[in-house]
Amino acid sequence: MAGVLGGMNPRTQHVGQNRLELLLFHLGTEQTYGINVFKVKEVLQCPKLTLIPKRNRIVRGVAHIRGGTIPIMDLELATSNNELDDIDDCYVIITEYNMTTQGFLVRSVEKIVNLYWEDVHPPPQGSGKDNYLSAVTEVDNRLVEIIDVEKVLAKILPQFEKIDESVLDDEALAEASAHRILVVDDSSIARKQVKRCVDAIGCETVIFNNAKQALQNLEELVAQGIEPSEHYLLMICDVEMPEMDGYSLTEVIRDKPEFAKLYILLHTSLSGKFNASMVKKVGADSFLSKFTPDGLAKCIIDRIKFKRNSG
Repeated sequence: MAGVLGGMNPRTQHVGQNRLELLLFHLGTEQTYGINVFKVKEVLQCPKLTLIPKRNRIVRGVAHIRGGTIPIMDLELATSNNELDDIDDCYVIITEYNMTTQGFLVRSVEKIVNLYWEDVHPPPQGSGKDNYLSAVTEVDNRLVEIIDVEKVLAKILPQFEKIDESVLDDEALAEASAHRILVVDDSSIARKQVKRCVDAIGCETVIFNNAKQALQNLEELVAQGIEPSEHYLLMICDVEMPEMDGYSLTEVIRDKPEFAKLYILLHTSLSGKFNASMVKKVGADSFLSKFTPDGLAKCIIDRIKFKRNSG
């Protein structure tokens, strides 16, 4: 694995340029899968696993790595209901998603490839709502399927979505129905999580699953003489999306005076320290790690208060 890991050192180099690096791997068949390298902390031969009682069957056990205890999840079992066998010969991809660390058990790991997001596309129509794909692309004339890891994690790990009452503000809640929020995210799970949070506050949501659709919507508003920053309280935007990522969408919006004032919250599972610099670079107003309902609710309520006070 040294050769593969060596390519991960400069992994931040292309982020923010509508480019990404994928780590290619295989499960139980010849099909090639990919995962964003920026989420990967380490790749290693499957360590000794300790079984835990009452575990989800997708969690094959826990491993003690670098002083921590990490759940190891069988990606083949999660996506096809067929578990990987001979796991001592398998590999584990250690990842960081949504402020948690976990390992994904895979049959083999191949290499890292550099791509443009414009060459990454949504899953083909007809794949069905139960599939675990977030996108597809082509590498060396092979179809590469990118797994919706957020959907896998939601299946295994409980998601706490209730908003703490201390975050809520009665005056802001009373005004919420007068506001709408633009949500842009390619993950069906993430869209549902955000919508439930927004619904709990009382704002209207307008939802798109890719950046190009959202950009077209903003352009249509301008063509109708509507100021997007007045039409939308804010835009909650994912970063990793097929065809155009959230960083690139933000830069396009900021470059267009007619909707440059739109408040943009980048809602992402990428690391916080890195995003602090990227927010400034692309011109977003703030970022929030997925998924923290209290943090998201507070941002929305703060925007309602700001609109009230500035109006």
